[in-house]
Amino acid sequence: MNPDRTLLLVGHPTEAVRTAKELGLGVILLQHKSKFEPAQAELADETFLVEYTDWTVSGPLAEFAHRRWGFAAAVSLTDPGLEIAGRVNDRYGLGGTGYDVSHLLLNKAVMREHLRDKGFRATIGFELVRDERSLLAFGADHGYPFIVKPTDTAGGFGVKRVDGPADAAALWQWIAHTREHGMDRGPAALFTITDFIMEEFVDGPEFSVESFSFGGRHIVVAVTEKDIAPGHFAELGHTLPARIKPELESEIVAVTTEFLDTVGLRDGVSHTEIRFGADGPVVIEGHNRGGGDRILDLVRSAYGIDLVGYALGWPFGLVEPLAERPTPNGGAAVRFLHGESGVVGAIAGVDELKERPEVIAAETYVSVGSRVGPLQDDFDRFGLVAVSGADSHAAATQCEKLIAESVRITVEAEVGA
Repeated sequence: MNPDRTLLLVGHPTEAVRTAKELGLGVILLQHKSKFEPAQAELADETFLVEYTDWTVSGPLAEFAHRRWGFAAAVSLTDPGLEIAGRVNDRYGLGGTGYDVSHLLLNKAVMREHLRDKGFRATIGFELVRDERSLLAFGADHGYPFIVKPTDTAGGFGVKRVDGPADAAALWQWIAHTREHGMDRGPAALFTITDFIMEEFVDGPEFSVESFSFGGRHIVVAVTEKDIAPGHFAELGHTLPARIKPELESEIVAVTTEFLDTVGLRDGVSHTEIRFGADGPVVIEGHNRGGGDRILDLVRSAYGIDLVGYALGWPFGLVEPLAERPTPNGGAAVRFLHGESGVVGAIAGVDELKERPEVIAAETYVSVGSRVGPLQDDFDRFGLVAVSGADSHAAATQCEKLIAESVRITVEAEVGA
């Protein structure tokens, strides 16, 4: 491997490894055993199955790899690996995003403190949860409802809406239990619960913004509308380009670029989540990675831009910087499959959809016999269908039509439940 063309990848899926190899890069992969696929080892030049979220493990491995083969960049596009890649970039002076920015974006409380201290306009009131009394005090100071969530997880896990003082006692008991026992579903091995944050509630439509930063120059590639519903914190779908008025989109773009400047992100892909409330756009979360939920596939379909390829190629000068916001050549949408609690009895229609030319992806996360619970967060979804179309409306309409007409996932009540 040529050290000047070798990349340390932290926690990437198979397609990202394949993209790096297609760019002509040498690849040293640090992967968690729960995310490993044999194809990753076949593609990567060197693969280490480790608890890479533990710096006492990944740090010495990075040192060994740097001495043995050398590498010119460290990149991660998954939350559990971002701080590790940042530490590596800092240690060896590789440029790219370092630990401080990665940590600031990963830890929601640190991000809120930073935005407050910098006088960032599109933020909200917050406090860390200390005890049951702190929940009651926040409600008294900021009003109800308000939101409580872990400072350092993803996928909507542990997000709770507090509607009044009567919710405080039970919620505090749940927080104490979760701090002690951790996550009970989803990628539990990759996230550690530390603190919980209280935030003012913003009522309004939600959007995400996919951007790429070229040496501090931020280009918003796509604004995506989220399909959400009251009663839970699972995202039910995404559609891009967002179907909103140009003046609202301009406000979202302006807030996003200001946010990226404020947090100090200078290079790479980013995913910013924004709610448009009564007083305008408010940043809910920001990440120095691309959006999940197949959003990057939607971007590739509608805009012809591979943001994973940009993220891996930019540190090596293998991609040309975008001069301006791209124009979409169509629309794309993803909708998630969900249902009642119980045991999955049958799955039909999903595999057949993969053969249709407009289908970007069709997959299930559950199998026959899986126990499924009520829809609370992203980890309770059954699967997805993603579709391209002539425009956003056509893609969303076709996606929902295909699911309604073709997909059948039956869930049977558990005996004795």
